[in-house]
Amino acid sequence: MDVDKTKDVNKVKIDKFAQKTRAMDQRIAKLYENVIAMPVPAHAVPQALLELGTASQKLHHAIEELYQQNEQLEQTQEILEEQYQRYEELFEEAPDGYLVTDAQGCIQEANYTATKLLNVEKRFLVGKLMISFVALEQRQYFRDFLTQLSQHRKSQELIISLQQRGGELFDAALTVAVTYNQQGKPQNLRWLLRDLTDSRRGELALNKKDYNFSSARPLHKYSKREIIPLDPQTIWYVHQGLVKLTTLCETNEEVLVGLAVPGMVFGSYMTSLNTYQAIALSDTELVSISVFEIIASPSLSHALLPKINQRLQQTESFLVISGLRKVHDRLECFLQLLKQEIGETVVQGTRLKVRLTHEDFANACCTTRVTITRLLCKLKKQGRIYFDAHRYIILRNID
Repeated sequence: MDVDKTKDVNKVKIDKFAQKTRAMDQRIAKLYENVIAMPVPAHAVPQALLELGTASQKLHHAIEELYQQNEQLEQTQEILEEQYQRYEELFEEAPDGYLVTDAQGCIQEANYTATKLLNVEKRFLVGKLMISFVALEQRQYFRDFLTQLSQHRKSQELIISLQQRGGELFDAALTVAVTYNQQGKPQNLRWLLRDLTDSRRGELALNKKDYNFSSARPLHKYSKREIIPLDPQTIWYVHQGLVKLTTLCETNEEVLVGLAVPGMVFGSYMTSLNTYQAIALSDTELVSISVFEIIASPSLSHALLPKINQRLQQTESFLVISGLRKVHDRLECFLQLLKQEIGETVVQGTRLKVRLTHEDFANACCTTRVTITRLLCKLKKQGRIYFDAHRYIILRNID
């Protein structure tokens, strides 16, 4: 390396200087011997020779200091070389692509990941313009982005389609920082390049309905009519069964505000109601998920989003039911909601998989149990509902 050559050159120069100094010492010693042999007073000339000797000693001390400084310089160069190699490895082996370009976007440096993403060897990539890898329809947008970069002192981000050399287009996230020269003009652009393809595939996987929330988490089992404990820092995921969610109105009467079916989430963290109760309407299995875990895990938060949306949609359906003026309309709307949430197709129609009491119907429809009993009997006489041998409701013509 050039650093090693520099070390050798410096050492040779110091050695040559030391040899010349030793040769000068020998000449001074010879001169001193000659003066001593001359018939002159002892105090006449030796003073000059002594001064030369003193100067020679100072030169020797200077040479020693040069050797020490050279050793320190070599140690410093070794440390710098190790750090350079370390940062070069970090640059080359980084999981994301890194590029350095001039202000016009001409590539000057590229790491291994960038060459793989763009499918170009480094020796062919250097000197190429970044815009040559941008999809044709987005190149003007990219030019405008480059033009505006010098106006911003902070890092800028860009989502754009890039095309591999001889390959397919892929969506990429670019983060670019500008470096400036002493005159304050843009000098270099430093690019961080990420392929969004894998992350989007991950998002699609998280959106699948068969995402396993119970993996590595224990199942909590509750029997029918058992009250489920609620923790403000916990969200429950329904793995199996049905959970009734209720609150109390001003008259201290129970109001049904939700039915958590399999695949749905609930918990006191998700409500602002002062009184909130969860009761299992069947043998139920739940998974406990900590709110802190959700906050710390973007992937888990993303997977829970459609589940929370499901609860929101059901809540709006309950609001629609409570807003209907006629009780029989509220009942039929509630039966339609049950058909959607817990209905299963049978020969006679749609069977509700869970038996709700008349009190449950009354709480959901904001009426009395007696009124519900009368309206259900009327629907049965009309042939619109039917009770099987196990007293489960079967809906026939409730559309």
